[in-house]
Amino acid sequence: MSKLIPKSIGLVVNLISLISAKHAATLAMKIFSTPRKGKLDDEAVDYLNTGFQEEIPFLDYTLMSYRWPGKKETILLVHGWESNSFRWKDLVEILKTKDYNIVTIDGPAHGQSGNSTFNTLEYADCINKAAEKFKANIIIGHSVGGVASGITQFKYQLPSVKKLVLLGAPSNFKGLFERYIVMMGYNEKIAQAMNQYCLKTYGHLPSYYCIENFSKNIEAQVLIIHDRFDNIIPYSDALEFKKHLKKSELIKTKGLGHKLKCEDVYEHITDFLST
Repeated sequence: MSKLIPKSIGLVVNLISLISAKHAATLAMKIFSTPRKGKLDDEAVDYLNTGFQEEIPFLDYTLMSYRWPGKKETILLVHGWESNSFRWKDLVEILKTKDYNIVTIDGPAHGQSGNSTFNTLEYADCINKAAEKFKANIIIGHSVGGVASGITQFKYQLPSVKKLVLLGAPSNFKGLFERYIVMMGYNEKIAQAMNQYCLKTYGHLPSYYCIENFSKNIEAQVLIIHDRFDNIIPYSDALEFKKHLKKSELIKTKGLGHKLKCEDVYEHITDFLST
């Protein structure tokens, strides 16, 4: 998306706020929750067809899951915003050689899952549904999939889950909201109304959803991998995870960006899984 397009949309929403900040904030949250991409292309469909596919009923839609069976622990792979299960292809191939039981899911409004909107709290409930169904022992989450996985453990304390891997994950919602507001060029009136929207809809302000608050019930061992120059989620978020997760290890990369797709990262993950 051109940088001019978010600013143009933001200008329209700002104009709406002159009439009603509440309506402008509702529209802003709708835009924030609606992915522009994340569906499967032909290459992704072909690869994911190599796994066992199963739809999981959730609320009023279904989640698509993919499985590559193995005899070792069950690993649940959780993608991030505007992505899908295909992003894990390289890691899946490595884990298959090590005989892990591998499961991936497409998040709401992504891949072959249903729904038209996405939010992290609902994603956490989706992760719980899949983790319970497949009795996951390990959850690996990228970006918003990482923070949603942490929220899952905080909220549900799944006894089967012994390890978490967080790749380029945000440690708080406040930062996500602030970066979105800056990107769109929303005015202060909309920013404040968005906070009130969250309070009314979810029972808390965005600042409540941070690792400091949801780390308390996480007993799993945690591997945090984050690039020093990640231009999507700041490296400081990784430091917050390390500070508040008592059984955590942090690995800093340089030059890999937000995607964190490379052999070194996969080697760190498999080493962590084997200990």
